[in-house]
Amino acid sequence: MSELAERQLFDNTELQALALQGDAGIASIGSGSKGNGTVVSLAGANFLVDCGFSMRGTTARLRNLGLRPGDINAIFVSHEHSDHASGVAALAHKYSIPVFASHGTRKSVKGGLHANTLTPGQILQVDGVDVLPVTVPHDAREPTQFVFSANGVRLGVLSDLGHCTPHVIESYQQLDGLLMEANHDRDLLFAGRYPPSVQRRVAGDLGHLSNEQAAMLLSHIAHPKLHVVIGHVSEQNNDLVKLASIFEPLRSTVESLEFATQADGHPWIAFSGQA
Repeated sequence: MSELAERQLFDNTELQALALQGDAGIASIGSGSKGNGTVVSLAGANFLVDCGFSMRGTTARLRNLGLRPGDINAIFVSHEHSDHASGVAALAHKYSIPVFASHGTRKSVKGGLHANTLTPGQILQVDGVDVLPVTVPHDAREPTQFVFSANGVRLGVLSDLGHCTPHVIESYQQLDGLLMEANHDRDLLFAGRYPPSVQRRVAGDLGHLSNEQAAMLLSHIAHPKLHVVIGHVSEQNNDLVKLASIFEPLRSTVESLEFATQADGHPWIAFSGQA
């Protein structure tokens, strides 16, 4: 997209109406096996966790949240799989956005990735926000997920893990907002079209959370003020009716529970921070 076309796309008052209405927030630009991206806004900074979309697609999806690509302060990459990392390099290069990733992720992204190296388990501060990279069990070289904290608000992104560990449960306590994975229904997965090796990989300890595993994880971290968005829902190996029924008993334990989609993601959930 040319710079002129981009200015024409964004030069209108509609963009402002779509923007985050609050001191902090979390939203999804799309979540699923075809591409992922989560926006976390804290302390006046906007962070993009993963980018598995083309430049044009990312720009359009950010616009749905009232953002331009240039509004992104930093990109955090969870791991090297293409549905999370394929769009990072181009976006970061065009808009001079700093990128953060573990050493293993940085070295494993296809084509390489110019990024600041983060250490799993070690908090770093970026633009006034504390960022905790959390080690998760997934079939990538050094995968991490993230918890962001500032001004009394804690927001988490938790996707692409094969099982729930005590470390994950401990790291994701007392959040205000969380986007978390519920990838597949096991019966649909093993009855589906994936080759047996891929079925075993998805369902394995280094794959993705099933609906039941995700519900169990949420039961350990739920509290009455937590807002939850369920994402990375497989379009082939899951069923929204089944998914909703599994999480229905947990609705009363959290403030809200909603679902992100591959096509549209999920709009802003806003939070009020402390002065």
